[in-house]
This record gives sequence, C-alpha cells and structure tokens, in this order.
Amino acid sequence: MKLIYFILILLIPVAAMAQGVTMNWTVDGEKREAIVFSPVPTTANVKHPLVFCFHGRGGNMQGTAQQMHIQTIWKEAIVLYPQGLKGRPTKGDTQGTRTGWQIVANQTDGNVQNKDLDFFDAMLSTMKQKYTVDDDRIYATGFSNGGIFSYLLWAERSKTIAAIGECAGHLVEPEALSTPHAALAIAGTADTTNPFLNQVQSIEKARVVDNAIDDGQPCGQYCTLYPSTTQTPVKTFIHCGGHEYPPWAPAEIVKFFKTHKRI
Repeated sequence: MKLIYFILILLIPVAAMAQGVTMNWTVDGEKREAIVFSPVPTTANVKHPLVFCFHGRGGNMQGTAQQMHIQTIWKEAIVLYPQGLKGRPTKGDTQGTRTGWQIVANQTDGNVQNKDLDFFDAMLSTMKQKYTVDDDRIYATGFSNGGIFSYLLWAERSKTIAAIGECAGHLVEPEALSTPHAALAIAGTADTTNPFLNQVQSIEKARVVDNAIDDGQPCGQYCTLYPSTTQTPVKTFIHCGGHEYPPWAPAEIVKFFKTHKRI
C-alpha cells in the first residue's frame, strides 16, 4: 500500500507538468494569466531558456499551446502562453472587441497604455523568481497580433529579448528597432489580413538594424538567410499561403532560437 501511494505522488507532478500550469497575476488592475510549461528540474546550476508565445487576435492561450507546442520540441525550455485581453484596438479591430495585445508603446486608444508590456515584465519577474532562467536566452514568438507584439518587445524590451520568431506580424509605426537581435519571420504572399507588404517592410527594417543587408542565401523550402556582421542574422520563410500559422513553423522557430543568444 505504501508503495502504491509513493508512485502516485511521483505521477501527479509529471501529469501536471505535461499539461502545463496556469499562473495568475494582477497587473495594472487587470487579472492576467498564462499557461506555463517547465522542464524537469535537474540541478540548481542549470539555466533554462525562456520562451514567450503570443496568440493572434481573438485567440487564447489553450489553443496556442496546442498549435505552437514549443514545449514538446524544446523540452529544456520554460515556455509561457499568456492570455491576451479585449480592449486593445487595432486597425482590423478598432473597438478592441477581441482578445489581443497592444501594438505600440503608450497606446492610449481604449485606455490601453502599457498594460501588456507591464504584463510581460511581471511574467518575466515571476519566472526569474521561480526558475533558473538564462538571461541570455529569453525569446518572443507570436502569430499575427502576437507577432506584432513580438516586434514591440524587440523595440521596447531590447535589453531583455535575445531573438524573436514571428509569423504574419509586422512592426507598427511609430515603433522603431534600434538594437540588433536575431530574427525569424514567416510571411504568406497571399496574406490580406495583415498585408504581405507590411510584413516585408518590417523584415527590411529588421535587416537594416541587424546589419544583414547583403544578398540572402537559400536555406531550404521558402527559406532565405541574411547573414549579419553583428551575428544577428535575419531568416525568412516566404510561402505562397495567406494569413496562417504553418505546421512546420514551431520546429523552425525552435531551431533558430537554439542557435542565437543575446549579444
């Protein structure tokens, strides 16, 4: 009987870890939450990469955890799937009626201000308190509005982010990139939800700040790699589809993150 009891105790945390744990915060008067997947503890001296994964407009953390499933590919990483809230207006959702993220700093439409940037700061602080985080390997990835927010983190949290891996997003003016960081961008030429031209313009801005202005090198299907003189390359996957998150995206994003630390 004691043996059975002991086995059950061991299995409970493993099952909980496989499903992720929902953590809660109160930030700027709002209740916030995220699903957190953490690796099996090894030793206190092992530092873990940290990946923030942001859903698109109208999305949710549960569906994104299944779709991106970064935790199944990079099991050594701490992976967060935060939940966005309504009240974050964009050009395609002017009233902010769907869940999402702010698109620029100090956004005042709908009284958003910096609530999502503050939420990122709060999550990061908690992760550093709870886990052994590698400060040189903190990443942001996202789809659509989540990709826009990943660009925003690059612009506004450049001292924290090591690299971004975004899909169907772009940098929204007046935000600007000033610090080189490795970047992976996935875009569909038939995308009309977030027009392909917007995405290309942001890729070009990333190439300039990343000193990756030379001709690109083919690196597989859809793939072009733009080498950088500052070790902050830009890698693009330009496919012929529309506003979508390709099933091969998670593996490519993880592979890219694994090879780039904060410089």
